[in-house]
Parts: sequence; structure tokens; C-alpha cells
Amino acid sequence: MNRVFEEWLAFLFVVVMGVAISPLRAVTAGAPLKEKPADGRWTSLFDGRSLGQWRVVDQYDFSRHGKVYVKDGRLILEAGSPGTGVRWTGEFPKINYELVYEAMRVEGGDFFGSLVFPVGDKQLALILGGWSGNVVGVSNINGEAAVENESAQSVRFQNNRWYRVRLRVTQEAIRVWIDEEKLVDVPNKDREFAIWWEQEPLLPLGLHTWYTTGAIRGIRLRRVE
Repeated sequence: MNRVFEEWLAFLFVVVMGVAISPLRAVTAGAPLKEKPADGRWTSLFDGRSLGQWRVVDQYDFSRHGKVYVKDGRLILEAGSPGTGVRWTGEFPKINYELVYEAMRVEGGDFFGSLVFPVGDKQLALILGGWSGNVVGVSNINGEAAVENESAQSVRFQNNRWYRVRLRVTQEAIRVWIDEEKLVDVPNKDREFAIWWEQEPLLPLGLHTWYTTGAIRGIRLRRVE
């Protein structure tokens, strides 16, 4: 079945069945981050001048990707039909790490700056602005997409505004903050994690958009305790 049609059906399911998603909110800055890193040292994964170890994905839903380039310190992913993405080809931890980056939806109304990432030997996708353009969550948990599962949140994203994304993956949980506000906190125990097969070319770590032009900057990684 066409992925766009599947996701539209999932969105309709949520509306009809009344799955609990938090009210639409505007993200605001919160308290300073408290978690202690393992060594406090950040590693940059993007120098703002070239793709470096990022590679453009051109398989499955990314075969008709938009233009990918670097300009003014930004990694630009122009709108694809449907997807545009890049994957990291360097070393990357599977667990106990923290990834921080800034993302902007430049044009369009679907997800932007979304991320495929490892959780041990499994994978998940962080969705920013999916479905109605406002859904935040991780896919898939126990076979359910971000719009359907316990991670679902609704955020009023604005185009041409930077959002700071912080992902923390440990043995205990997957946590996501946007502009210092914690939106996702999913325990690992008794849950099955998996991504859509169309997202496999983004492994082990990939950034992507959907019918949308997005910009990314300041991608950094560190180990955590």
C-alpha cells in the first residue's frame, strides 16, 4: 500500500477513535538541562561547510529526493516526492548517547528534521511535524506509528523558525526535548521498536523530510552515563 495513503489512514484512525494526543502547544524554553554526560565532550557531525560523512539517500521513498546541499552553515534538504534524506556513514554508538541539533521547516507542511536512530540492536524514527504537520513522537512502538502510540504529542510548529532538538537514548528510555521542553519519555522495557522498511536506507543514523524543505545545523553527539 502507498505509504502516503497508509499514513493518511492512520491519521483518520486517530481522529475517529479519539486516541489521546496532548493539546496543540507552542514550545517554549524550559529549565536548563540537568543530565550529566559521561565525559562532557561533544563531537560535531556537521561542520557547516560540506556534507562530510553524510550521504544522500536515493532508495525507496527517497528515489525522487530533492536537492541536498550546504549553504550558510546549514544542511538543506529540499522537498522530495515524497522524501529527501541523508545518512551518517561514520561511527555511531548504539546506546547511551545524546544527539543535539537544530531543525527548521523552510517550506511545506509535513515533517522536517526527522531522525532515524539506533536503540541497541533496534531502530526508531523521531518524527517532527508529521501527519497534520504538528505531530511529534517516535515510530514504531509495538507496531504503532508515532501518531498512534504513547509518545504522540502535538506541537504548533512555525515555518522559518529554528527548533533545538535533543535526543537521549539509554538502556532505560528514549527521551526527546524540543527547545528544552521534554516531549517524549518512553521506557525501553516491554516494548518492541522498529522502523518502516522504507526508512532502512537511512540506517544507522539518518535525517529526512517528507514533501517539505528543511534545514539542519549544529549536529553534535556525546556519550552519556
